Amino acid sequence: MSNDPPPLRRSRMELQDVVQRRIDELVETELGLQVAVYRHGELVVDAVAGEGVTSETLYFAASTGKGASATVANVLVDRGVLDYDRPLVEIWPEFGAHGKDKATLRHVLTHSVGLPALPPDTTRKTLPEQAERLAAAKPWWEPGTKMTYHAETFGLLVGEIVRRATGRSISDVLRDIVTPLGLQENVFFALPVEQRHRLAELVEPDGAEETFAMLAGMFEQVVPRAMQPRAAVLNRPEQLAIEDPSSGILNARGIAKLYAGLIGEVDGVRLVRPEAVPVITGPALVAQDELLGNPATMALGYAIGRLGSSAEESPASFGWPGMGGSVAWADTRSGVTFALTRTLFDPTGSGSAVEIGNLVAKALC
Repeated sequence: MSNDPPPLRRSRMELQDVVQRRIDELVETELGLQVAVYRHGELVVDAVAGEGVTSETLYFAASTGKGASATVANVLVDRGVLDYDRPLVEIWPEFGAHGKDKATLRHVLTHSVGLPALPPDTTRKTLPEQAERLAAAKPWWEPGTKMTYHAETFGLLVGEIVRRATGRSISDVLRDIVTPLGLQENVFFALPVEQRHRLAELVEPDGAEETFAMLAGMFEQVVPRAMQPRAAVLNRPEQLAIEDPSSGILNARGIAKLYAGLIGEVDGVRLVRPEAVPVITGPALVAQDELLGNPATMALGYAIGRLGSSAEESPASFGWPGMGGSVAWADTRSGVTFALTRTLFDPTGSGSAVEIGNLVAKALC
């Protein structure tokens, strides 16, 4: 009798091996990598490479963390705490200034609320104070009529909406939501003191100064230079202790499992009712990004389309990449979720996330 594993099990073992071999090759330049893949709630790839990197290592993953803040909002809607289309002024009266009285959570989640810019004097230290200023600000357009990527204001707005609805910080609500999945030490918006020893030190590539200068010019209307993510700042744990729901401190296994719990059942846990999944992950807005110029297809808090493909090419996929090269996405058709984090903090370097993500998608999606 053959001792070979069943074909499906063998294919998963082979995928683990293929991914591990490839990141072992990439680590010479990437310095450290984590890759995690879930399929129908089962962990099928858990690969790491790099000195000192384990599956438990925490990374600053920039906007990849937006997937967690969006998930908090969507879980609260599913539980009846929030509503996509109720005017925000009902829980946040000050938000109605300058004609924003009809703005809704839907507008915030689809980056169409018209508040993409942080005040120019914002620093990481003063970031938590800026929600009040956003509430008083004049929108760039009537909420819901146009969109542009809300790089740093997205998390502030979602976080304050959660606080107004629950009386608790979004970090506290996140912890309650992820604890049944065993993720309370795997996904954060603010790095706890007792977790600092797990934080990976980011490294910028040669020539990064020129790249960051170019990006600063591109985003100067919306992201003050003091808020530009740089390794020298992000390697200081006290900076990451400041809550920022537009970013995340997480590991690949944690954020991949969070997405798995959103689209299906993991360890007996579902974050939302099955009928809510197509509402959350389907197209909620298709528009041209007013600032960046690209076409955007938005779900409720996520971009539709796998990193490296378009919304038309992978319409069942949704998620968020992060500056620096991290990414997390899910595919509702196949039940697959994928995440990659890395030590090399390269603002233009998503190549590895695309390559490994495509490899996984070809095998499983």
